[in-house]
Amino acid sequence: MARDGIQSTDGIGGALDVLGRHRRALYGFTLLVSALTVVLGCAILAGGFAAAWDAFENVRDYADRNIANEDSYVAYADGGMDPLRSVGLVVTLLLFALGLLVVSVLHAAYAVGDSHARREGGPLAVRELWRRTRRRFAAAVVVNALTGVAVGAVVAMGLMLWALVESREVPGVEPTPLNETASPQYTLVGWVLPIAVGCLGPLLYARLALATAETVLERRSPFAALYRSWVLTRRARRRTLGVGALVTAAAVLVFWLARYVAGPLAHFAGLGMLWLSDDNVWITGVLVLILPTAVALLLLPPLAMPLVCAVFARLHGELRAREETVQSRSDMSSTKR
Repeated sequence: MARDGIQSTDGIGGALDVLGRHRRALYGFTLLVSALTVVLGCAILAGGFAAAWDAFENVRDYADRNIANEDSYVAYADGGMDPLRSVGLVVTLLLFALGLLVVSVLHAAYAVGDSHARREGGPLAVRELWRRTRRRFAAAVVVNALTGVAVGAVVAMGLMLWALVESREVPGVEPTPLNETASPQYTLVGWVLPIAVGCLGPLLYARLALATAETVLERRSPFAALYRSWVLTRRARRRTLGVGALVTAAAVLVFWLARYVAGPLAHFAGLGMLWLSDDNVWITGVLVLILPTAVALLLLPPLAMPLVCAVFARLHGELRAREETVQSRSDMSSTKR
């Protein structure tokens, strides 16, 4: 279907069509962003381990003294956790900030690419794609930060409810004792309800995911863009939630597969850390624990984000076109009257 020089190919097929026609610019841009993300992500993790190095050495010394004296000990006791928590908090915040920048720039770039494709634009270079994206990059960051806060609050509510049940803070609901059958109250309030509340997070993200395209293409303020995303998706709730569920499932699948594939790397990384730290099993254990997740997160931008960003950019274009059609028909009816 073509209208006013704008090509419209619906659904995921349309998103894949845009990716195919402008793969050099879109995938090239994605690979550049992914490479930079790997460099910065590894630098943040390396800086965190460097900052916590002395703390891990103190933990080892504490454990070695107790073992030599044949005394019992608790890992990370004697104040050993405090500096590690501080470093972990800083590293986590920096990684969240990096993830926010990556998500924002990719959503903005794919919105620009989809808009260019809908207007039958010619070949699009990576440099030109970035030039158009950076004009509204700051607004895109604010939009995604606000979206992240909203989605995070919903997910946190589900986790908080689960934690309250597990800590016996909910009257009438007792956690299931070991090797016993869960009561209906515990199953409902302790598992079903927290999972249901947590699942509202991805659904809320789907309703707000068009805000980046709205602020980039229509030059709306971040709050206005979020409102417009909510209004646009309200007229296509089932489709929006279906698309959101599909791309979320695809991203989760990629994450878990990447995490599984990265598992064997943890063994070799652990051997390297043992050599580097002079057999400090404490710092090595942390590296082995977080490495598969870190690798999976770094692989998400090149493997999963192109589909996610392209689908939401295409959905924004379709819903905007539908809104314009409805408005045009309404104006024509008013003129006839």
